[in-house]
Amino acid sequence: MPNNKLKIFNDPIYGFITIPNTLVFDLIEHKYFQRLRRISQMGMSYLVYPGAHHTRFHHALGSMYLMQKAVNVLRFKGVTISNDEETALYVAILLHDIGHGPFSHAMEHSIVNEISHEEISLAFMEKLNSEFNGSLTLAIEIFKGKYHRRFMCQLISSQLDMDRADYLKRDSFYTGVAEGNINSERLITMLNVVNDELVIEEKGIYSVEKFLIARRFMYWQVYLHKTGLVAEQMLTRVLQRAKELVKTDVSLEASEPLTYFLKNDINLSNFNNDSLEIFSRLDDYDIVSAMKSWQYHDDFVLKNLCDIIINRDLLKIKIKNKPIKTSSLKEHKEALMSEYNITEAEANYFVFNGKITNQAYKKSKEQINILFKTGKVKDIIKASDQLNLNALSKPVTKYYICYPKNKM
Repeated sequence: MPNNKLKIFNDPIYGFITIPNTLVFDLIEHKYFQRLRRISQMGMSYLVYPGAHHTRFHHALGSMYLMQKAVNVLRFKGVTISNDEETALYVAILLHDIGHGPFSHAMEHSIVNEISHEEISLAFMEKLNSEFNGSLTLAIEIFKGKYHRRFMCQLISSQLDMDRADYLKRDSFYTGVAEGNINSERLITMLNVVNDELVIEEKGIYSVEKFLIARRFMYWQVYLHKTGLVAEQMLTRVLQRAKELVKTDVSLEASEPLTYFLKNDINLSNFNNDSLEIFSRLDDYDIVSAMKSWQYHDDFVLKNLCDIIINRDLLKIKIKNKPIKTSSLKEHKEALMSEYNITEAEANYFVFNGKITNQAYKKSKEQINILFKTGKVKDIIKASDQLNLNALSKPVTKYYICYPKNKM
């Protein structure tokens, strides 16, 4: 095959994205990475925002593009980054989301148990490292946050990393929610390193303020939007019910990879190379295809959950500032049980409650530090003259209840 590996992608947000080297090209070409074309970036949000059909593949490339910008900016400012470190940064950010399951976060606690997508990403990276003769070793060290040069780990995972810098801008673009649009290129231009920690120069303080406010908007308006929230909750329950039925020897039509995860309780202790390989064959299409079939199943719960999602006739959801009263849940459950002659366990799939929390900035985690011309470094909360930034660091919790609005 011809060795034409320095390709160019045309991205609707940044324009042309160049592949920096042959290792990155080969990783993009790999079937594990190509799978991300079939993993939705925003789960069920397309049921609210019709344009939100972009994928983890888009996001991974965009994050790598921003990392290229960051490396160039830091080198220009005298920060030493070797060629090996540069490649490791590109690989780590490119593969940071490779472990996401179908519909991203929606499936994280129903396909597998107590395994985060970060842990699965690490398993994929270690498998790829053995295939690529150890060339991902440094990238894995940075991804795990164990590399001695702290700022490199912060570029991958922190409160102002290349992941967030891309997904806020990208998700804002594809949903059309203008309030979430951030100037990621200006933020990156203001980056610097002091005592091996990532900082933002004083001139970029207003861009950081805009970034945090945009993050708050995106969580309330998009990521925690009540319709997307109830759709993701129902999708999780579809898989829970399917697992329940399969364990009682009920026959369900599903793809081979999905059937494997329905039949087996896969957790961190038994997630091995075989599980990883089967997981790599699982994507959004498996779930949608299964639901299209299951909406005609005999089981009342599975049939109705799938029908509700496929035809977007979702449950009613109400969001309150105070915890949901037990009496309210009981009332809706009893009405459903009486109407359809179903058990309380079955009614629990359609009537449930929960809570959501939004915290744009976490003081307890790694801070976003501002570098002043005097050389002093201050946390953004103390450096900013915006009084509302302190409010953004406090978690806001809301409570929700879901129940059927129409006859099923």
